[in-house]
Amino acid sequence: MLSHKQIWSAIDALAARHGHSPSGLAKLAGLDPTTFNKSKRTAANGRLRWPSTESLSKILQVTGATLDEFVALVTRGGAREAIKLRHLPLVRFDQATTAFDALGLPQSEGWAEISFPSIHDATAYALEIAGDHLAPVYREGDIIVVSPQHEVRRGDRVVVRTKRGELLLMELTRRSAKRIDLKSLNARSPDRVLAAGDVAWIARIVWASQ
Repeated sequence: MLSHKQIWSAIDALAARHGHSPSGLAKLAGLDPTTFNKSKRTAANGRLRWPSTESLSKILQVTGATLDEFVALVTRGGAREAIKLRHLPLVRFDQATTAFDALGLPQSEGWAEISFPSIHDATAYALEIAGDHLAPVYREGDIIVVSPQHEVRRGDRVVVRTKRGELLLMELTRRSAKRIDLKSLNARSPDRVLAAGDVAWIARIVWASQ
């Protein structure tokens, strides 16, 4: 029989394996972002709360994991394996304009490192938000993890580098062969429409320390 702690640990491990925090995984699955928060795992009177079968079904669907794989995270030590740490390159966003090569990968110099649960992208890196110009979505000191290899889809938050050298952090709202529409993360800043030919690269944000 799986224990309460094992079930929640498996959810944490599944999130980490796919580059998400537990709240990020819940949001990806269309659930309330607080569904898997630690505060939701025990009631005020001390009664243990268990995740619903519906919520489990949704996170398995969005991650592509099978029920057997989920159970393996607990029963065969997969949870411990999934949360092994690796070192990701880290640089402040306001210092990142010249920190990438032509393919959008970190240059060898100027980057620090942070420990992060392993994700399926050897080219992933982290950016530290500088200032509060992206509030309330991101604030000074927040860390975002970017995966150049993840597929970019409508609604994703992304890092975009233009061929003119701009580095943008926005939400992708539309992408076609001719244009890329981007929504500002700050209501006081304008949205952007870029010609596809003016974009050097675009990469998906897969996790944020919020």
